[in-house]
Amino acid sequence: MSIQIAEQYEENEQYDKAYEEYKKLYDKNPKDMNILERLGHLSLMLGNKQDAADYYSKLLEFDVTNTMVYEQLMDIYQDTDRFKYYIHRGNLHSIEHKFEHAINDYKKALAHTQEEKDIITTRFVLAALYAQTGNSAKAIDEYLRLLDYSEIPEETFINLAKLYIAENATSSAINVLERAVAKGIKSEIIIETLADLYLKDNKAGKAMEITQNELTKVKCMLDCGDDDKAYEILSANKDKYQTNAKYHSLLAQYYFMKNKFDEALNEVEEFDKYEKNSPLTYQMRALIYENKKDDYNAHLNWGKYNILRGNKDIAINEYLNAYQMRDDDLNLLSSLAVLLEENGDKNHAMEIYERIAKLEPSNIKAIEKIADFRHDIGDYRTECDYLELWYESDKRNYTLIKRMAQIYEKLKNKPSAIEFYKRYLQSTTVPDYEAVKAHLARLENTEMEMANEEGWLDKIMRFFNKD
Repeated sequence: MSIQIAEQYEENEQYDKAYEEYKKLYDKNPKDMNILERLGHLSLMLGNKQDAADYYSKLLEFDVTNTMVYEQLMDIYQDTDRFKYYIHRGNLHSIEHKFEHAINDYKKALAHTQEEKDIITTRFVLAALYAQTGNSAKAIDEYLRLLDYSEIPEETFINLAKLYIAENATSSAINVLERAVAKGIKSEIIIETLADLYLKDNKAGKAMEITQNELTKVKCMLDCGDDDKAYEILSANKDKYQTNAKYHSLLAQYYFMKNKFDEALNEVEEFDKYEKNSPLTYQMRALIYENKKDDYNAHLNWGKYNILRGNKDIAINEYLNAYQMRDDDLNLLSSLAVLLEENGDKNHAMEIYERIAKLEPSNIKAIEKIADFRHDIGDYRTECDYLELWYESDKRNYTLIKRMAQIYEKLKNKPSAIEFYKRYLQSTTVPDYEAVKAHLARLENTEMEMANEEGWLDKIMRFFNKD
């Protein structure tokens, strides 16, 4: 009955008694969010702002997205603690996805504290927000400022290293993680990330010195030329690592080094099963095909590799090289056309779409692309040719039928225009049925008048041509 008693006291405006009853309930169930909210509210009613702040802060431990709580905390701290005021306002803006406002709030918070712990926490959040909003340079600056402090989160080093990796600054990433190790931070993620970076930087010896990962050790052996020992470990652990993508990439590397290219390709396929659409898949394939003297497939895979890496210009060049060797691969042609179009080279893209349409006359996507392009440049005759080709594969497409009627009308082929307007009106569910029906009637009347006029002129010409 205690909850009813507390509510009754509150209803009667006996806030101090209500507060005591809610405290009893809280002692029995400290995770009840409703009780916490009532205690925070009553604390404010009784003028106990610090107690209210404590209860609202506990609420956030269970629900960090509670906007009401942030607003209450902002009200509490507005005139007493500007640091906490701006922190809570920044948190509110963060959960509302107003990240630029949140960044400004955290920067203002920094100006209102000298406490090292507060500075570290705030700068860490700032760095994460800069990274989230795509401002890598400022994120890096914030993480670098944190390195001057002793008690900082391990994630500072990891996040900073990741930013450097994304910027292709491998040596800087290595330096950051080496600083972490020098500070005595030797967690698995720090050590193994550093080992991977050493391998990327062609320092397999250093990687071997620190890694505890068996497969990373195998990678070090392969890179150092100790391939037989590496293969021995891989063979002995087949069952253990059979579903591990890295295991298959290492086997592929071993077979590649032994010039066993078919076996290497098989391992690449196994790798792809467990790490779908990875750039490494296409890089490995490309290298293998190059050594097999299969230039077509090498260019094809280098193209796919560069697409995944975001290098569209290089990908286009690779695909064009492949196209020069073989111009009937529809998958290649479709990918190349899309890339050219995305890159703004619409004329060249249309040449490829025309090649696709020639190889596959039922390819509606290619035909539609060409028809739209021809329409945009005013080549209605060619547009009509492709619409007719499209119609052969899609005869119940009423949008297409209407478009054909309109293009025939534009080309002054009124009989065909009338025919296709009638086909369009065979469906009574089209949205502009009445408007098209009226337009067709006007077109038929014009056609009839022209026919009558031509008949009258024929009679006159026959009269004057009499001997």
